[in-house]
Amino acid sequence: MTPAAVAAQTRVELMLTLRRGESLLLTLGIPVGLLVFFSLVSVLPLPAGVREPVDFLAPGILALAVMSTAMVSLAIATGFERQYGVLKRLGSTPLGRPALLAAKTLAVLVIEVLQVAVLVAVAVVLGWRPEGSAVAAAAVMVVATVGFAGLGLLMAGTLRAEVTLAAANGLYLVLLLLGGMVFPLDRLPSALEALAGLLPSAALTTALDAALTGAGALPGGPLGVLAGWAVVAPALAAWRFRWE
Repeated sequence: MTPAAVAAQTRVELMLTLRRGESLLLTLGIPVGLLVFFSLVSVLPLPAGVREPVDFLAPGILALAVMSTAMVSLAIATGFERQYGVLKRLGSTPLGRPALLAAKTLAVLVIEVLQVAVLVAVAVVLGWRPEGSAVAAAAVMVVATVGFAGLGLLMAGTLRAEVTLAAANGLYLVLLLLGGMVFPLDRLPSALEALAGLLPSAALTTALDAALTGAGALPGGPLGVLAGWAVVAPALAAWRFRWE
């Protein structure tokens, strides 16, 4: 596995992603649309102490962007590549499977950097003023990316492409509704709130909110949940993944 080969494949992965309209809608269109709409239209309940919708929405939408790219987009693209035999052919070339996986990972990270830049710019225009640590937020997002990518590859490597498409979008909707991204977790029924606390989406939203609002030390519970998903999901994906 040479750096040049990984860099070349990373460029290919980025070009393929940027050419897919559904990927652009998922990674940029939906997050930006939700951020702008719910920041300007006061229809969502806000947590206690939060005065402006964008202050509540910005961390959650950043979490949504990570989930969209690292889980849904990666799962769907990889699932269809696997079904059409693309993964098998690339894995047998001099590129090799480790380089292919490294390139896919780097492509996800590059797209996430683009997402963060766009979403932060839009949020600032809407009146958001983050006061926390960008370094802490970035670290949280990297850990979450590993967990979500593991979930995406687990679906892509074990299910048919059409089933992966349905499963990824269905899980995306569930994690969105129970992730505290556009609806405060404390407004959920107690049973659902307890369940949400075990999900990577809610853990990421909570940790990002703490990191970007300067609320003090990052909460240990959500960080532990994220770390758990970051270990278990990739391990399951590596164990169950079938290249053809």
